[in-house]
Amino acid sequence: MYVCVVKSRRYALAGWLMVACLVFAGCAAREPSAESQPRTSSEAGLGTPQIIDTAANQPISLEELVARLQEQEVIYLGEEHHNRLHIEAALSLLSRLVRAGRRPTVAMEMFGWESQPLLDGYVQGEEMSRQDFLSQAGWTQNWGGPFETYEPLVAFAKTRHLRLVALNPPKRLVRLVAKKGLEQARREDEWTRWNMQDETIVDDPAYRQRLFEQLRACHGGGSDDMYRTMYEASMVRDEGMAKTIVTAVETMRGLQDPSAGPLVSYTGGGHIQYNLPVPRRVARRMSGGIRQISIYMTSYEEGRRDDLRDMLKDKIAEYVWLTPVGPGGMPRRCG
Repeated sequence: MYVCVVKSRRYALAGWLMVACLVFAGCAAREPSAESQPRTSSEAGLGTPQIIDTAANQPISLEELVARLQEQEVIYLGEEHHNRLHIEAALSLLSRLVRAGRRPTVAMEMFGWESQPLLDGYVQGEEMSRQDFLSQAGWTQNWGGPFETYEPLVAFAKTRHLRLVALNPPKRLVRLVAKKGLEQARREDEWTRWNMQDETIVDDPAYRQRLFEQLRACHGGGSDDMYRTMYEASMVRDEGMAKTIVTAVETMRGLQDPSAGPLVSYTGGGHIQYNLPVPRRVARRMSGGIRQISIYMTSYEEGRRDDLRDMLKDKIAEYVWLTPVGPGGMPRRCG
């Protein structure tokens, strides 16, 4: 299985490169163990587990974070793929929201739009075997890797009958853009099949600059056309996720129920970093404004002090959640 990794000194840049994996094969990441024990860095103020408010450059408690999250409509959680510690962090937030009387919507990158009818029935109690669920969701084809990693999030939504939203545009649609480019993809039946004909795919200069830097770092020597179509496919993925989130938020608003929400978006960290990929696109679509917060989850070890300083300085998200490194080690970089 092709493993998507980053050559840049910042491990934080890995997420956007998932689209390159989509072009060729499924992606997998090395998987830290959920049994890792917290440890403290020798540098004062840094350690794991820890949540850092990047605006104040200060750690905050989980209770403080949850209190702030209850005021939001969208919470973006960015993970290292297949990291069970990050799943546990998400579950801790969801559990506290539920205990506070809220009914969050769980939105996951790991499912494509075509899976939405299946997810709707599943969380409402429709009986089916685990294997039937995975088969009908196209798990192996659309995401890959062990379902066991993400199963706790699905089980949480099912047990509490919370809405579970498929965030990802269909893989066939993304691959079409990566292969033929956006202009040609717009003329194909697959584009209209998913009601994309009226969608504006915004070419954000800041987004373009960061993504092209990452593509060249991990795929040096590629042609300009290759970089262009990979970039366009990435735009379509992020715009599609933003479209899905906006629709879900509008549905929650229409309920006029103070317990409804927030929407908790669970994706790779690359889709939320610097608020460029998905959060900015959501804000652009919500002309009346939206309350949203991003949380970037990342493994931390002593050798990453400089990386972490850069993340905090550049405000990779409103909050950075440091977790221990599991036995599988840090996510690998491009060779």
